[in-house]
Amino acid sequence: MFRKHLTALSVGAAALSATAIPAMAQEFEGVTVNILTRPGYVIAGPLAERGADFEALTGAKIVVTEVPFAEIFPKIQNDWATGTNSIDVGVFAAGWGVELDAAGLLEDLDPYVAADDKINLDDIAPYFREFGQKVGGKTKLLMVDGDFQMVYYRTDILEAAGLAPPKTWEEYLDVASKIHGQDMNGDGEADYGSCIFKKRNAQSYFAIQTFAAPIVQTQGTAQGFHFDNETMTPLINNAGWKKAFELYKETGKYGPPEELNMDIGDTRALFKAGRCGLIVEWGDPGTLQLDDDASAIKGKMYAISAVGSTEVLDRATGELVPVSDDSAPYAVDGINYSPFAAFGGWAGAINAKADQKTKDAAYAFLSYMNQSEQSGVDVTIGATGYNPYRVSQLASTDKWVEAGMPQALADNYLGAINDALANPNMSSDMKIPGAQQYTSIVLDRELARYLADEITVEEALANIEEGWEEITEDFGRDEQIEAQALALGL
Repeated sequence: MFRKHLTALSVGAAALSATAIPAMAQEFEGVTVNILTRPGYVIAGPLAERGADFEALTGAKIVVTEVPFAEIFPKIQNDWATGTNSIDVGVFAAGWGVELDAAGLLEDLDPYVAADDKINLDDIAPYFREFGQKVGGKTKLLMVDGDFQMVYYRTDILEAAGLAPPKTWEEYLDVASKIHGQDMNGDGEADYGSCIFKKRNAQSYFAIQTFAAPIVQTQGTAQGFHFDNETMTPLINNAGWKKAFELYKETGKYGPPEELNMDIGDTRALFKAGRCGLIVEWGDPGTLQLDDDASAIKGKMYAISAVGSTEVLDRATGELVPVSDDSAPYAVDGINYSPFAAFGGWAGAINAKADQKTKDAAYAFLSYMNQSEQSGVDVTIGATGYNPYRVSQLASTDKWVEAGMPQALADNYLGAINDALANPNMSSDMKIPGAQQYTSIVLDRELARYLADEITVEEALANIEEGWEEITEDFGRDEQIEAQALALGL
């Protein structure tokens, strides 16, 4: 499926080697680069297919090994920390790089970048270049994907109902309530006002942060919205996160009955079938609606760069205050926006203890994946799971229209992404040691218990606060304060 879209490769290996690869043909003959990443075609598939092309051009053999998502980080960490070194490259969430780098496990890529005249770092959108690829000001990873969450809406459904796209989470609920129960795809069945993946031990903990970010973060990306940066005291047990939890739970009134057991694959199947009026998602729906099984929504699922809040957290009191020039200086028309870089994007990092020839080949391959000639095609294909992260990918709709996207959708989709990336108050995913424990274990567990009515919102937030404090103490408060500063560029 992937190769049929890669028309740019049809010119042949010789042409590509002259324009796209920072290595001479067959320079890496006999070198094997072992890559570990997630299972399935998404992310892993394009690595393997581009790897075959790279091998033809340079001689390097690219071997892609897939493991369940929850195993990626611990396997890489253990392999590199113990000196086993069976893995040369990890392709994982960009935010995980901070913890691995703190242990001295990541190769510094700045010397490679300095000698690479093909990668063009200035073309990488500033957020992904500075917060995704860098740790402590040094390039330690290269992006293959750029991730943050947006809200999407069925433009035909809202227009027919005389409704405007929501600007705040309260408006999101209002719109969802008014379109819920309609037959949105003509199959005679009632459909849903809102679809959000809420399954425990999956990815629900990302979506709740998309709700919380515009309520809690007001002063720009470096402020963060998880901790007090000077003390690492959790910012979770307050009126801001309480409101986010309550809003998030209320969306369930207008969602599928089985929503608490739905992961992202389940909600994607629903919206591709035309059964969702509103969704919270990454950049994928823009291109996924071009798939053959999404004909019910092609050109109809429009993006909103961010949904905001008219109330924000006063960190001194823990209470909510109205948006003002002082409380939220980046607000627009009385609404504070903070697009959340959920997951941050998939990125590749190199084992610092690999032999030099392998590191050279590994960097050349990651550069090849990152360069606009390849990535500019990959991000237009929904099946890859790759979303745009380069300025050139967002500067023109031409490639998107060539990929089958209607012009109006292309204008909307790229416009929404550009608006989000230009927002100085964009919020960053957690990127400190223990990030997985803080979010995918503690936050996810207590959120799921609250959604299932096992505990109150007050109990959930208190439990998260206690759990986060324990993790901080385990890693060392001073060390976490330092890591947080590196992660937020303080």
